[in-house]
Amino acid sequence: MRRDTFLKSLAALAAAGGVPLSALAATNVKMMIPANPGGGWDTTGRALGKALLEAKAADSVTYDNKGGAAGALGLAQFVNSSKGDPNAMMVMGAVMLGGIITGKPPVSLSQATPIARLTSEYNVFVLPANSPFKTMADVIAQLKKDPGSVKWGGGSRGSTEHIAAAMIAREVGVDPAKINYVAFRGGGEATAAILGGNVTIGGSGYSEFAEYITAGKMKPIAVTSGTRLKGINVPTLKEQGINVEIGNWRGVYGAPGITAAQRKNLTDMVLAGVKTKSWAESLKKNDWTPALLSGPAFDKFVDDEFASLRATMVKSGMI
Repeated sequence: MRRDTFLKSLAALAAAGGVPLSALAATNVKMMIPANPGGGWDTTGRALGKALLEAKAADSVTYDNKGGAAGALGLAQFVNSSKGDPNAMMVMGAVMLGGIITGKPPVSLSQATPIARLTSEYNVFVLPANSPFKTMADVIAQLKKDPGSVKWGGGSRGSTEHIAAAMIAREVGVDPAKINYVAFRGGGEATAAILGGNVTIGGSGYSEFAEYITAGKMKPIAVTSGTRLKGINVPTLKEQGINVEIGNWRGVYGAPGITAAQRKNLTDMVLAGVKTKSWAESLKKNDWTPALLSGPAFDKFVDDEFASLRATMVKSGMI
């Protein structure tokens, strides 16, 4: 059969509902990563892109890193430049919600299209290898003595590690408004600051620091989970008498103004991607917990997360 005849046949089938319209053209996914290279969103976006290729849900994937303001800069670019694009995706998560609450950017996440939650991960707090402190108790003692002298390094303002630092301060009797939090545009920058001893204590998802912890370049002193993470011998904050538990999650959104059918197509692509071998390998390599959620359930989850994070940040004195 000639190619033009074949395509006409496919078009007729598509019009009759026999095959998805996406089968008629190459799917070239454009992945917005609203953070600098080297962090959790970057790793997630590229892992998802690889999985989409393996699942043959996409013919190609290109990546655009735009860090800053807890993802708000990337969100603004995504909202303004990808309207109606059925193949555009943006990585996002709890950090973006926190940043929107604190930063009040001119664009709203609700302008984009929810697709799916992918993973969940707890944070770990670490010390530089040459730190004079050895434990979280040492850090807390200094925090109580002189809050400003303890430099907390992590992601953008409103990130889960920023919220955790404020919650820790409140729990130990220190005014959260007095914490000295140093925000970085991406995980790579935060990692460099910790390795260079430019901050007192650093926080991020465990996967971002794992290789440096294993190499002895960072000393883990606490995790933000309710119980110790499997295979990771690091005490929780709760074990150390600090009643703080907070998790991080990451997901993906589609462009503003896409149709219900286009949203379903993107969702189906992601659902195919997370069934691949490469995605399973990424989960294992990065110690991510699968937390797949899509459709109306994901919509509701994001709304509930906004309310929950806002309440936590008010209680912790951040807003």
